[in-house]
Amino acid sequence: MSKVILVTGAGRGLGTDIVREALAAGHQVVATGRRPEEVEKTLGGPQDNLLVTKLDVTSLEDAEAAVQAAVDRFGRIDVLINNAGNFFAGYFEEITPAQMRRQIETNLFGPMNVTRAVLPVLRKQRAGHVITLSSSAGIIGQEFCVAYAASKFGVEGWMESLRYDVEPYGIHTTVVEPGFFRTELLVDASTTWPEPTIEDYAERTTATIAAWKSMNGQQTGDPAKLARALLTIAGQEKPLLRFVAGADAIEGVQAKARELLAQAEASRELGGDLGHDDISA
Repeated sequence: MSKVILVTGAGRGLGTDIVREALAAGHQVVATGRRPEEVEKTLGGPQDNLLVTKLDVTSLEDAEAAVQAAVDRFGRIDVLINNAGNFFAGYFEEITPAQMRRQIETNLFGPMNVTRAVLPVLRKQRAGHVITLSSSAGIIGQEFCVAYAASKFGVEGWMESLRYDVEPYGIHTTVVEPGFFRTELLVDASTTWPEPTIEDYAERTTATIAAWKSMNGQQTGDPAKLARALLTIAGQEKPLLRFVAGADAIEGVQAKARELLAQAEASRELGGDLGHDDISA
């Protein structure tokens, strides 16, 4: 069944793959990005089932305009795929407060802005699906990823809770936790690399940047396959609430689950009886 799918961050990487796969499957697609002329060029020019429109996810006004353009062109929106994001790498002390805020502004408040603009349309329809790209770093803290993980852990909590807000109106939610895919997240256009500023971190920073840069383009995950998987989820009658994508992510999330259970059990003696003492006697 053909759907109207709005995709953020469609100008490169996974966003481009999602749009291409969706068009090939016969869907109508709203492809958004900060530079729409570049998005359209990347996608091969104008197409009957394609609307390209400007959207900087940090702007609620942009989001509202993009949603209105989508409804004007296609009459509805069935699926929102919150894909746009970036990566501020580095150790916490070398990430400035301004950089931390920009990371969260894009990766957390960005999808919130777009979802806030889309939800009135989905509620009116009493149907729709919000899919938001998180990361395995949204469940598993990692070295050199403190800002990114903070933003993605926020996405996890927001999406997990949003489900209860919108389920009564026929709206599904799915949070996606990919492992390492060749999505262009590590290219300079998406990643801000830190300058070594603290001697204690300098050697580790330099070595870690080199290691991460060497990984770009060598990740095991195929973004086209991930795009097709997302479209499969978008077509499910009862879609997954959480989609762990990639063998590396599945293994990592399973290990984290075991760790959480172990920590909960280890906390039982000290934390299991912290209620009020019975003072009625």
